[in-house]
Amino acid sequence: MLTTFDNPFNPFTQWEEWYSFDDARGYHTPGLLARICNFSLELSDSDRVEAINHAIDEIIEENVSGMHRKVNRQGEVVV
Repeated sequence: MLTTFDNPFNPFTQWEEWYSFDDARGYHTPGLLARICNFSLELSDSDRVEAINHAIDEIIEENVSGMHRKVNRQGEVVV
């Protein structure tokens, strides 16, 4: 998942808290991901996951603001 360096909540297990924190600070991380991701409901589940992961990796690679990071289900930063 994509998150910001200062968000203390795990987007996998604390979605509502994570989203509230992200939205309150004006990051709008899900919207950023939606703008970058080439996503279609016609894709298979595995292709959708791949498209989302590719978009996350692209955001992390560019990371112009320095705000974003990729985390796994345990909340650990994925490099």
